[in-house]
Amino acid sequence: MINTANLTKVFRTDEVETTALNSVTFEVKEGEFVAIMGPSGCGKSTLLNILGLLDNPTEGDYYFLGQEVSKHSERQRASLRKNNIGFVFQNFNLIDELNVFENVELPLIYLGLKAAERREKVEAALNQMQIMHRKKHFPMQLSGGQQQRVAVARAVVANPRLILADEPTGNLDSAHGEEVMNLLAGLNKNGTTIVMVTHSQRDAEFSHRIVRLFDGQVVTENIKESFVI
Repeated sequence: MINTANLTKVFRTDEVETTALNSVTFEVKEGEFVAIMGPSGCGKSTLLNILGLLDNPTEGDYYFLGQEVSKHSERQRASLRKNNIGFVFQNFNLIDELNVFENVELPLIYLGLKAAERREKVEAALNQMQIMHRKKHFPMQLSGGQQQRVAVARAVVANPRLILADEPTGNLDSAHGEEVMNLLAGLNKNGTTIVMVTHSQRDAEFSHRIVRLFDGQVVTENIKESFVI
């Protein structure tokens, strides 16, 4: 599903040049659950942004679903994103003015689905995340764990092939964090590919493979013996 070769990202200002990623080469197969770990500032979020087609690399190649996308325009990236990728963020990124149902419905509106189909898909996602009983509530009326359930429902409502999660339990207590990780593991078991950035070794243990970054480079990869793709 994902192949990168010598992926490099350099941020430049008039006075400073910072290399966030330095020749990163790795692969994510369909159906994998991969955790990316490393200290703050090592390039984890930069890599996730490029994998999620939110940014282009400075150098190197990125193949997504067999297509070289490293030089795609924003319009091309947006088209691939909305049809294939769901995002889960540490800060939930829900819209306060929209209720739970409307937040989850938003990606389907961008896809141009009709109202009846949107309703069916949203209700299915809310039921899957066990948050249907809160569909008319607004984000500020929910606990952190409930908000993250809504965020996961929004990420999966369009049945994406890939979910990218950036510190999905970072703002949750241990009990709610484990609930969210079990939700992600269940989605993966049903076939969704997941790439997750995390500082938590406990969360990383839910994955099939742990990729560690340091100073913008892959330094180690650990694969669970029980995982066979």
